[in-house]
Amino acid sequence: MTLPAHRAHVRVGSTIVTYLPDGHGIHPAAATFPDADWTAYPDQLDDEGRLTLSFGAFLLEAGERRILVDLGVGAVDVELPGGGGAVGGALLKNLAEVGLSADDIDTVVFTHLHLDHVGWTTDVPPHPVDPAERAPAGLTFRNARHRVAEAEWAYWTRTGGWGAPDRRVVLEPLSGVVEFLRDGETIAPGITVHATPGHTPGHLAVAVADPDRPEAERVLIVGDILHSAVQVAEPDWSFATDVDPGRALAVRRDVLATPDAVLAAGHVTGHVFGRVERTASGTVWAPVFDGGGA
Repeated sequence: MTLPAHRAHVRVGSTIVTYLPDGHGIHPAAATFPDADWTAYPDQLDDEGRLTLSFGAFLLEAGERRILVDLGVGAVDVELPGGGGAVGGALLKNLAEVGLSADDIDTVVFTHLHLDHVGWTTDVPPHPVDPAERAPAGLTFRNARHRVAEAEWAYWTRTGGWGAPDRRVVLEPLSGVVEFLRDGETIAPGITVHATPGHTPGHLAVAVADPDRPEAERVLIVGDILHSAVQVAEPDWSFATDVDPGRALAVRRDVLATPDAVLAAGHVTGHVFGRVERTASGTVWAPVFDGGGA
């Protein structure tokens, strides 16, 4: 069984991309990847056939800018139906350990609005099973612009279901504050967002390049295009909550074929930064270790 990802960073020119852990989930593999055969990957599962997923956020430090991509799962400790569980709450501690507070963040970008990516939107975490017991006092990152794709916002403000963001503690506090992102929009020098629909209708990836060397290797924050490093070798494996599995597969194949890129995959265990390495038998995840350059 693999361990949740730890705090790590890579550099892209003068920009620092840091993974800030928030927690992790343990999920029955048969439920999360319904059509997958894990026989060749026994080290990925525990003795009960469960898979570990990391939860966290990516901090982008670009000049004076301080941007968070996603907000983890929040301060939760719950059992989930089917024998799994989720625990979180470490994001602000990890942010403090790199010398920052919530008030230092100027922009929050959501790759999408599933509850394990919006956990620190307010002071009340969205609960994966039960509705919130109290109303939130306010946004956690009160000085930040909160940005998401318009298609994502439109979908979740009219749709519920498993993984949906809680209206009371996520959608209502963001209503009137949230700002929409356009495909290809530059949010800081060298940092652009790209539409990658499939897992959800308005899913985004965030590309981080060196503005002085745009031809150099970049970092691509992939959100839920990847849930496991095994999907690099098995891209056909669809996650249970993919809204459009066919489109998600096409996006995943495109991302895995991206040249000159370090992928930043926040659900991957161990090392969230990695390259796609091509071997005689296919493609595999090759971790990029802490402090490495893109």
